[in-house]
Amino acid sequence: MLTLYYAPRTCALATRIALIDAGADYASKRLDFTKGEQRSADFLALNPKGRVPALATDRGLLTETTALLTYIAQSFPAARLAPLEDPFAMAQLQAFMSYLSSTVHVAHAHGPRGNRWSDDPAAIAAMKAYVPTAMTAALALIETQLPKGPFAMGDRYSVADPFLFTIAQWVEGDGVDPAAVPRIMAHRNMMAARPSVIRALSEDV
Repeated sequence: MLTLYYAPRTCALATRIALIDAGADYASKRLDFTKGEQRSADFLALNPKGRVPALATDRGLLTETTALLTYIAQSFPAARLAPLEDPFAMAQLQAFMSYLSSTVHVAHAHGPRGNRWSDDPAAIAAMKAYVPTAMTAALALIETQLPKGPFAMGDRYSVADPFLFTIAQWVEGDGVDPAAVPRIMAHRNMMAARPSVIRALSEDV
């Protein structure tokens, strides 16, 4: 049994969608960020990073969205959530998800979590004010690089799709003009109609 540690409206949503897509048997444990439960002694003993998502497996705890999505794809190969048979395509998939993690998610986090980088109120305010600019630039790169196929990596659905969908939930809140990223928005709308996504959103509470 896998256990997903999550908080609503975080990147844990991508892992939840992938678990559902994979047909995995999993349980969920919610952390209330408003109560600081991610910094509780019990959770820090499990995950010293104090962040979600975290996935408890029979071999130990895994963290970081890109790693979790890759683990799910490799653990449930019959679900065909990654091009496991093609090293180059697999590297492309991981490069895309790494960009979402290391650049896009970080640009977003400078808004709600500026205190990760500074304890200066003026600096935190400046970071928050810059989020629309940083996110617009980061998403514009994705917009121009998305392949012609309906999915993030082309004509084949993969674990990159729930990750991009999760990031796309933040477009309006981060001050990005949806009209500037029509392909990302079309992908978001398409994903929102998938049964696995509908179920995941209903559980993300």
